[in-house]
Amino acid sequence: MTTTKRADVQARQGWRSWLGGFFSSSIGLKWLMALTGIGLLLYVLAHMIGNLKIFLGASPAGEYEIDLYGEALRSLGGDLVPHGSVLWLFRIGLIAMFAIHIYAAAELTRRNLRARGRGRYEAKRNFEAVNYANRTMRWGGVIILLFVLYHIADLTLGWVNPSFVQGAVYDNMVASLTRPAIAVLYLVAQLALAFHIYHGAWSLFQSLGTSNERYNSFRRFFAVAFAAVIFLGNTSIVLAIWSGYIS
Repeated sequence: MTTTKRADVQARQGWRSWLGGFFSSSIGLKWLMALTGIGLLLYVLAHMIGNLKIFLGASPAGEYEIDLYGEALRSLGGDLVPHGSVLWLFRIGLIAMFAIHIYAAAELTRRNLRARGRGRYEAKRNFEAVNYANRTMRWGGVIILLFVLYHIADLTLGWVNPSFVQGAVYDNMVASLTRPAIAVLYLVAQLALAFHIYHGAWSLFQSLGTSNERYNSFRRFFAVAFAAVIFLGNTSIVLAIWSGYIS
């Protein structure tokens, strides 16, 4: 250990003495990716289940079930807190997880590219050995990020949805996804998301250091099943609206 590095380690106090160094290492960054990935996987699953309420149509009182679901989310905390504040806390936490996930991925990519420059031929052989989902992971992440930004502008803020009405979740989704170009955009994004989920669900065990060859078949089944459920659930909504089944 050089004098500079030794002085830096000795200068760390509190949490930096044991936590800061770990999460700035490649192993720590992989842990950050895995932990935030688990949180994002759970969110994607919950988000899909909530959106599937669009198939329930209207309640006996004439209100759409998915609109009631949206209002229930905005009303979390009841009269104890301002309307919608708890939902925004969840959104802020989700944004933080997303930002950490992107930062860890970008930093690991930068380090891998730098290492590849030092071992060009070995890196090339390793690169050719990975599967399609792994090779397209980074570009898939960029596509998903751009889609998430559009999705927020479309169905949360209404900036790109000319028929947007605050709180009218059912009508907003129908107004957006009956436009062919937007429906195709959502379908392409779901395909990218499925590949991303497959690779993430497969590799998170390895990132956490818990992979074992005896459980590889389970890991693959879990990754394929989770990605398939999310893809089929989300695309069923897009296709149902685009085809006019939901109108």
